[in-house]
Amino acid sequence: MIKITDLNKSYGDKKVLENLNCTIKTGSVYGLIGANGAGKSTLLRIIMGIFKKDSGVIEIDGKELVDVEEIKQKLVYVPDDLFFFKNYTIKDMAIFYSKLYPNFDMDFAMNFAEKLKLNTNQKIQTFSKGMKRQAALICAISTNADYMFFDETFDGIDPVIRNYMKKVIAEQMQKKETTIIMTSHNLRELEDICDNLGLLYKGGVLFESDVDSLKTNMFKIQISLNKDFDEKDFQNYNVLSFKKTGSVATIIMKGDREGYEKVLRDMDPLILDFLPLTLEEIFIYEMEVLGYEFNEII
Repeated sequence: MIKITDLNKSYGDKKVLENLNCTIKTGSVYGLIGANGAGKSTLLRIIMGIFKKDSGVIEIDGKELVDVEEIKQKLVYVPDDLFFFKNYTIKDMAIFYSKLYPNFDMDFAMNFAEKLKLNTNQKIQTFSKGMKRQAALICAISTNADYMFFDETFDGIDPVIRNYMKKVIAEQMQKKETTIIMTSHNLRELEDICDNLGLLYKGGVLFESDVDSLKTNMFKIQISLNKDFDEKDFQNYNVLSFKKTGSVATIIMKGDREGYEKVLRDMDPLILDFLPLTLEEIFIYEMEVLGYEFNEII
């Protein structure tokens, strides 16, 4: 588990992280979303020991992280701005990683590259942006590190390869309870793989929740009654949004779905449909409750 308490980091007069607090459970995929410049990369680089924090505490497996060198073999990081040694191939990079990580799986790496149709003997510098990202992820996942940090994970990768990568990442997590932090400015890229999500805004985690709770505690309904009705008829419920077109209302509610469903059916509705919400829609309404515009944050 990673626990971060009151983490601060500034560059000169500019505060990048300010009293940041979050907890990442062991064996989970934690999605950290936020606009460009929100501090996502800085946070990962502090955990990795690339940047020094100004203040605050980072604990990994219950032990305060003071000298990252002690546990570096447990951590692997794929940055947003990728770096490869000049003239290196995927095979060269895999050999390099194998010297640093004793649990590196060379067979897995080569098979992974083959499935992605990447030439392991071709110089990475000749690859496209998406292929370079794939090469970096291949090497990182093959380390079998306990903690994997992926910055802008799927940047430049087409949807088909992205879905395959998500599958491999999920399998890796289940194989040895790997803890994964993935950052993105695009919530849709993360919604079908993450267990937990944190929204980084102005240097702190503005909102944090597990995905299952988000999806079960908020829902959309379409309802029509055999009488004229308006928002006042639902004033005893936790209504986040009410819109009525003709005789049908679309309502966003938060709370116990089963309990609400029973009460709503007692109204003897002509129409009552429960519709799924995307994570983006959920975050939009959660931010409205907090007094923010989601589009301004992301």
